[in-house]
Amino acid sequence: MVTDRHAINGKIPAPDERFDTVVVGAGEAGTTAAIAAAKNGGSVLLIDENPVRGELIGTDIPLYFGGRMTAAVQAPERMIEQLFASNPLLEKAFDAGVDVRLGTYAWGLYLNGPAMRALPEPLLGIADGAAARMVGFGRLLLATGARDVVLGFAGWDRPGVMGSQGFAALLTRYDALASRRVLVVGSGDLALDTALLAVDRGIEVAGIVEIADAMQGSAELAKRIEASAIPLFLGHTIAEARGGIDGVEQAVLSQLTGDGRTSVDCDTIILAIGAIPATELLDAAGTVPGDLIELVGDCATVIRPHSAALAAWAEALGRHAPPETIVCQCEEVSRADLLGVQPPRYLDRPAPMAARSLATLLGDGPAHPDQIKRLTRAGMGACQGRRCRDQVACLLAAEQRTTPDRVPVASFRAPVRPIPLGILADWNELPEMAAGWDVWFGIPTQWLPYAVIGTPQEAEMIASLPGNMHV
Repeated sequence: MVTDRHAINGKIPAPDERFDTVVVGAGEAGTTAAIAAAKNGGSVLLIDENPVRGELIGTDIPLYFGGRMTAAVQAPERMIEQLFASNPLLEKAFDAGVDVRLGTYAWGLYLNGPAMRALPEPLLGIADGAAARMVGFGRLLLATGARDVVLGFAGWDRPGVMGSQGFAALLTRYDALASRRVLVVGSGDLALDTALLAVDRGIEVAGIVEIADAMQGSAELAKRIEASAIPLFLGHTIAEARGGIDGVEQAVLSQLTGDGRTSVDCDTIILAIGAIPATELLDAAGTVPGDLIELVGDCATVIRPHSAALAAWAEALGRHAPPETIVCQCEEVSRADLLGVQPPRYLDRPAPMAARSLATLLGDGPAHPDQIKRLTRAGMGACQGRRCRDQVACLLAAEQRTTPDRVPVASFRAPVRPIPLGILADWNELPEMAAGWDVWFGIPTQWLPYAVIGTPQEAEMIASLPGNMHV
């Protein structure tokens, strides 16, 4: 049998650490699961990216914080204290023998499968502010919660527009919310719960904006909303968010039927349209839950909004949005750029490219968000599309006269969290792997090792390549 000496089989090092159970997410669900696993015996690792570093919160990662955090997020020690105060189960996890690591990100999940068979075992990439490591595991529990559905409108890129998950995190987990008067935009229990949370914490609620003509959500929550005397703007959408250097100061609401407009003073607009399980690790790994990987907590129970409701909200919020309205904040891609399938504004747009549009692209078949991402960079920013992927899907669906559920969701890629390259580069690479990296692609004219060019070994190496790689 001939073995490809450039294959990576057996060259990937063993993990830096190994645990019987690894739990990602130290909220109530994840911590409870870690304690239960420890009581059943075996080694348990519990990691959580919280407290998230202040610079990441400032770039709306991992949640949509919207620039409404106080300076408290820049004090790591204070953030850790607040984290323990908000989740007393963490101390019980320590007592149960769980290895608890806070401020530690899970950035990549790697499993053997059709595209990879060389791993020594399932691996989870983790990193803190100092180093990245690979962890082996016998069972992986994801308690990673949910992220917000974000749909844009005119002025939504101002500081002060945020997601309901980010709002709750700043208010309850970190006690670092700078908002004083909020306007809640959304349907159902999520919007009502968000409004009631604000009221319970002494924050004034300027109103709830609902595109339907009647309040959505459970009867119990609706009664509490009615008792709290929160203004309801039914059958309305946001026409524009206005503000100054400090962000949002006012929201202009528009009736969906008619020309009536209302101005509402507020410093924060909370998007509570819906939530989606935060399963980026699985998505990037191309796998699903099973015997090896389980979902617990919100990431197992949260259901994304129904496609028709998502389309209705996207249409209503985009109704008054001019072409220059930003879709992707990270890359500053506007609605016009997206529908015109244009490259980022910092690149040239020659005449053939300027003549391109989504209509011409659709002439070759259905458009895929990943295709749009490559052509426009929408979704390629630091947040990896957490604020724009749903908007892109809704815009593509509208242009193709279909529903958002029929448009594929843009893919995630590891690392699913921003990790400094200097940390990722500190990798325990075996000499055998380093020796063959430049010929893995099998293109001898480009990837032949420099040391053998012009020597008798050059012909030998080319002859050893399989198939048509000699060409």
